Amino acid sequence: MKITQTFKDFFESGKGGILLVVCTIISLLLANSTVGEGYVNFWHTHLGMLSVEQWVNDALMAIFFLMVGLELKRELFVGELSSARTGLLPVFAALGGMVVPALIYVSFNLGTPNIHGFGIPMATDIAFAIGILSLLGNRVPFSLKVFLTAIAVIDDLGAILVIAFFYTSQLSLTNLAIVLGIWIALTLFSRAGIRQLWIYLLLGGVMWYFMFKSGVHATLAGILLAFALPFEKGAKRALSYKVQTWLHAPVSFVVLPIFALANTAIVFGDKWDTGLLTASSLGIIVGLVVGKPIGVFLFSFISVKSRITALPGELKWIQVVGAGLLAGIGFTMSIFITLLAFNDPFLISESKISILIGSLISGIIGYSFLKYILRPKKK
Repeated sequence: MKITQTFKDFFESGKGGILLVVCTIISLLLANSTVGEGYVNFWHTHLGMLSVEQWVNDALMAIFFLMVGLELKRELFVGELSSARTGLLPVFAALGGMVVPALIYVSFNLGTPNIHGFGIPMATDIAFAIGILSLLGNRVPFSLKVFLTAIAVIDDLGAILVIAFFYTSQLSLTNLAIVLGIWIALTLFSRAGIRQLWIYLLLGGVMWYFMFKSGVHATLAGILLAFALPFEKGAKRALSYKVQTWLHAPVSFVVLPIFALANTAIVFGDKWDTGLLTASSLGIIVGLVVGKPIGVFLFSFISVKSRITALPGELKWIQVVGAGLLAGIGFTMSIFITLLAFNDPFLISESKISILIGSLISGIIGYSFLKYILRPKKK
């Protein structure tokens, strides 16, 4: 399996997941301290048409999805997903990692108003998952790094599609038509050889505005812009390559940490733990901890045995299980979908706590499992 330098850079940037852990702990401590009320209110302070929290979730996260889209584009065309059979393996794995957790959540919440949260345990957090895997150092084979990263990237794309189809209440076809027109124009600019980055960023910002007004989540503009930027067969001179390389550090060490701070300002009220026994909370926790590894392994196994896909030479089935366990870390996108799925502040808070618990359990089990199976062999 070929490993591009861009992938190595992308994987290295994932080590910012450790910073996410720190920011999460800091945010939880602040929210439940003597300055908690002021800290929580800060994120709800309005700046123009949106609150600070909404600016983070709708605008700042569009930059995150721009980077995700650029990485996915590269992997599809010239990277680790460009080979047909091995490239399809993480697609099936990611699909299983979305379908099975969603079904588990639905089984817990069938017939209740909370069934709308089925998308919460479907997502994998790229930064956290890669950050935990990177703690194992050089003992991790590249095939496993690629496999987990590909699952997380495809997972996020799937989560975006889920948001577009299931978590968009009102659509403005006029604004969507404007978005489509801008994207087509950007694509034509790319094919015409226009390489001025400011043009793409300017029109990308306009596209974000009309996407926001359309009713579809504005972060989708980041994905669309990624696929419009000039690619030039993956050449280093291409805008796509330059923007992706430049975004690694800002996204890992600025965008995602701010997202973590903004969305984990959770106040643990009296008897907060009783909410963990509700159907919604159990659906989230079980979906992440149990559903993710089962779905990733099951769909991978079926696709390989049916010869639709192939297992890369270095990747072993036991490692696929480990990747599935780490895929249960659903922090970023799970919280993201929670904010779209529910309006009740208490339910949102309980869901966030359940996500934190499920992700923590998945991270600990996944790390311990991989550390054991990847331990150096005694001579």
